[in-house]
Amino acid sequence: MTAAALMIQGCTSDAGKTTLVAALCRILHRRGVKVAPFKPQNMALNSAVTIDGGEIGRAQALQAQAAGIAPRIDFNPVLLKPTTDRHAQVIIHGHAIDTLDARAYHDYKRVAMTAVMQSWQRLCDEFDCVVIEGAGSPAEINLRDRDIANMGFAEAADVPVILIADIDRGGVFAHLVGTLELLSPTEQTRIKGFVINRFRGDIGLLESGLDWLEARTGLPVLGVLPYLHGLMLDAEDAIATESHAKTNTRLKAVAIAYPRCSNHTDLDPLRLHPEVDFTWLNPGEALPPCDLLVLPGSKAVQADLAWLREKDHDIAIARHLRYGGKLIGLCGGFQMLGQMLHDPQGLEGTPGSRPGLGVLDMDTTLEAEKQLRNVTGCLALPGAPKFTGYEIHMGMTTGVTMGVTTHVTPNPALAHPAVRFDDGREDGIISADNQIFSTYCHGLFDQPEALIALLTWAGMKDAEHVDFTARREADLDRLADAVEAALDWEKLGAGMTLPKITLPGF
Repeated sequence: MTAAALMIQGCTSDAGKTTLVAALCRILHRRGVKVAPFKPQNMALNSAVTIDGGEIGRAQALQAQAAGIAPRIDFNPVLLKPTTDRHAQVIIHGHAIDTLDARAYHDYKRVAMTAVMQSWQRLCDEFDCVVIEGAGSPAEINLRDRDIANMGFAEAADVPVILIADIDRGGVFAHLVGTLELLSPTEQTRIKGFVINRFRGDIGLLESGLDWLEARTGLPVLGVLPYLHGLMLDAEDAIATESHAKTNTRLKAVAIAYPRCSNHTDLDPLRLHPEVDFTWLNPGEALPPCDLLVLPGSKAVQADLAWLREKDHDIAIARHLRYGGKLIGLCGGFQMLGQMLHDPQGLEGTPGSRPGLGVLDMDTTLEAEKQLRNVTGCLALPGAPKFTGYEIHMGMTTGVTMGVTTHVTPNPALAHPAVRFDDGREDGIISADNQIFSTYCHGLFDQPEALIALLTWAGMKDAEHVDFTARREADLDRLADAVEAALDWEKLGAGMTLPKITLPGF
C-alpha cells in the first residue's frame, strides 16, 4: 500500500512547520483519515517516551496526539540531542547509539537514512496519509550533501512539498523566493505552493505582495495563517517565553534556563497557570527572590552544573533554601542536588567525579543505558494525587551511606520518596525539612490534582483547578480550525497526493 503524503518544509527554524503538521494531522483525523506524523530527523532537547519503549522529539508526540494515536519510534526515527556545541547524542529508532561530532555524524548519515526509510515504509504500509515535517531550511547549503531531513528525503520518498515562512520575523517574500532560488531544478518542481504563517493585521494590505509572489514564482499561495496568541503546544526545542497577562498571581516561581536545559515543556503548566508569576532565569540575570525555584532537566548535567557555579547560581540557590524557599529538581536538576556526580565512562566528557550542590545526601552515577519509561503513580504528598508521566535519564541515584538505589533504600536521605509508581517502585526525594521535592519523573504538572498538590506544597493554598491536558486538546482543535479556514483546499489538492477532504464550501 502507498500512503498519501505531503511534506512541510520551512524557510527557517521556527517558521511554523511543527504547528502546520499538527494542524493537518488534527484536520485529517477529525475527518476519519488514518493519519500519522513523520519527521525523518529532529534535533531537539525536548523528547517523549513512545508506546514501543523508545524516545522521539516531543513535537512528534504532540503531532501524534493531534492525529489521535499514541507516539511511536517510527514518527521520528533519527533524533539528535546536543550535548555540547560540537557533539550530539544520536538516537536511532528510539535508542541512543553513540555521541558524535558533526563530521562523524555526517559520515553516519548513510546508516541514518536507512533507518529513516525503514520507518517511512512501515508508516506507508499502515496509514492512509503521512504528513512529514522537515528540519530547519532546505536551503542550508552546507547541509545539502547526504541530507536526510529535507529535500534529500523528499527526493528519496518522492513526495510533494509545501514551503512555509514566518511573516512575523520580517522579510517573508525574501525568505520564500530566496529559498526557492537556492534549490536544485528537481527540488523546485517538488514545491507545490507557499504558506505564510503568523500574520496579524489587514490582509488587504498583504494581497499585492501575494500577487507578486505568485507571478514571480509561478506557484500558488495556499494560505495565510493568523497569529494565534496563547496556544499551549509543546515547543520543539526553544524555550517558550511568550508572556501572558496575569492579574491575580499568588506565587512567584523561577526556573533556571541553563545552556543544555532539556524537557523544559515540563514547566508550561506553571508558566501558563493564571495564579503563578513564572519567570525563566536567562544567562546574565541574577536569581530574584521567589517562593519556588525549579531546576529542570539537563542533557549535560555536569556542564550545566559548572555553568551554574560560573554564574554564582549555586550561591543563590543556597541562599534561597536558607531563607525558606521551596525547590523542585527534575531529572538532571535532581541529579545536581546531590553530593557527587560520577561519570566513570566519560559519557558527558572527561571521565571522573565532580561535586554536586550538596543539598541532598545522595550520589549519582551516569550509565550508558538510558532509562525510558512511561509511568503512572501518585505523589508522596497529602492526598496522594495521581499522575501520569515519563522517565528519560542516564543516571542511577544512590544513598551516600548505604549505596543502594532510590527505589529500595532505607537510607535517611532517601527514606522520603517524592513519587510512588503503580508498579511498586519509588523515586526521588522529599527533603527532611520539606523544602526540596526532587524526582526523575517528567510531566508531573500536567495533571490538575498533581499540579494543585505541588502548588500547595510550594505555599499556595486553594490553587485554581486548571486541566492543561484538556487545554492542549482544545488548543489543537483551535489551531486546526484556524488552519482549516485559512488554507485554500482547492489549490492544496491540485496535483498533490492528499486524501479527499470534504469541507464546507468546497
